[in-house]
Amino acid sequence: MAHTLIEFTKMHSSGNDYIYVNVIKYPLANPAELSVRWSAAHTGIGSDGLVLIGASAVADFSMRMFNSDGSEARMCGNAAICVGKFLYDKKLTRSTDVTLETLSGVRELRLHVSDGAVHNVTVNMGRPYIRDLDMAVQSAAVSVIGAAISMGNPHFVIYVDDVATVGLARVGPLIEYHSLFEDRTNVEFAHVCADGTIRMRVWERGSGVTQGCGSGACATVVAAIARGRVPHHCVSVQMDGGTVHVQWEESDGSAWLTGRAVSVYEGVIAV
Repeated sequence: MAHTLIEFTKMHSSGNDYIYVNVIKYPLANPAELSVRWSAAHTGIGSDGLVLIGASAVADFSMRMFNSDGSEARMCGNAAICVGKFLYDKKLTRSTDVTLETLSGVRELRLHVSDGAVHNVTVNMGRPYIRDLDMAVQSAAVSVIGAAISMGNPHFVIYVDDVATVGLARVGPLIEYHSLFEDRTNVEFAHVCADGTIRMRVWERGSGVTQGCGSGACATVVAAIARGRVPHHCVSVQMDGGTVHVQWEESDGSAWLTGRAVSVYEGVIAV
């Protein structure tokens, strides 16, 4: 049986690692299936999912992202950061302002170039939709109050005294699959540090515990600002895999995410 070799790049932002494929060059007919297979830690490449970079009729490029369980996400901030680096470093664009079509709409990327390469990217994540800042999630196994916020994808943010005490792997799926969330939800636990930064851990819908989540960092900052937990509108968010910076002005509406993009390695894989 003949196989096609596909070039891929393994990248991460704040430890949130995905497999990136240029589907303009290498079309993939079954990305959901491939995301499950390739994301497997011991039998595949190992990642939080698969990101497809393609052409677009409404923006400069398009992005589709599949979680490690094969489900398709509407938006991923850390993936968008890495897409910016991928496009510039592989000379698919020479512009430092790029528009990116996602299932959540067109997003603007600002690429920060030094020594001929992109290291940091700022993403306009759009306007958050605050569903409820004090939503109670209760069942026989869990009882928490948090903020339900959409950044183009759903998040439930719970502020606690210390995120280190949270059994994320146990509590995360109980909230993700709660009946209040029709399409499931990402789950963030956070606390505000003495220096005004935010410490956050995340359970990602479709992937489980991950090192970071850009849209989750944005939702966490929006929840903090809306409740007066932080006195300013530009906040650093420390995640397990690194730190991102989020700016949100309620008057302007859009949340801006800045993070570092890292190319881990490149390879080829057969399909």
